[in-house]
Amino acid sequence: MANLQFLRQHWEMCFDGIAPQNIYDDLLKRYSEPHRAYHTAQHLNECFQHLDAAADLAADSRDLGLALWFHDAIYDTSKNDNEVRSADLARQSLVGRSPTSVDRIAALVLATKHDAIPLEPDAKLLVDIDLSILGASPERFDEYERQVRFEYKAVPEVAFREGRTRILMKFLERNAIYSTEFFHKNLENGARENLTRSIEALKKTGS
Repeated sequence: MANLQFLRQHWEMCFDGIAPQNIYDDLLKRYSEPHRAYHTAQHLNECFQHLDAAADLAADSRDLGLALWFHDAIYDTSKNDNEVRSADLARQSLVGRSPTSVDRIAALVLATKHDAIPLEPDAKLLVDIDLSILGASPERFDEYERQVRFEYKAVPEVAFREGRTRILMKFLERNAIYSTEFFHKNLENGARENLTRSIEALKKTGS
């Protein structure tokens, strides 16, 4: 469950002046869409908890926070351009912010495509936060896997198992899942254990 008061506090922390209520309401509505189970306000809540724990690592916590808010704002499992569309939504929504800040936020959102190892420090931190679920407790990780399956319920079981195995293997085959020392130290081993267990379960179920 998400703590809406906690999320509201983080929304307000992203702004120097008055935090726009209409954008906040729109984002919460998006994260409450019925086809979502993992990519929800619960995920945002967990992300901001991790950001709080690693706040000293952020070069610009406000832009990073807004990138977290927008990174899954558009989520459609039948599309492969969710991050691009979410970055575009950030640009459209944050018109009153400086162009430099908006460009930075959009670039951070695009980093959550997870198609390359990030190089910029705040991108590394953002991606590690987004992937923190991989190193969660076994119970939370298993819940996450069930939530992802719900979001892909339209995909036949065999195709889902094969696709999900490929995705998880890509993370497991990395030299390091997490780019920052903080998350590598705290979550790397747990993430590898969770991924290995999940892959074994997916293959066993399909045998």
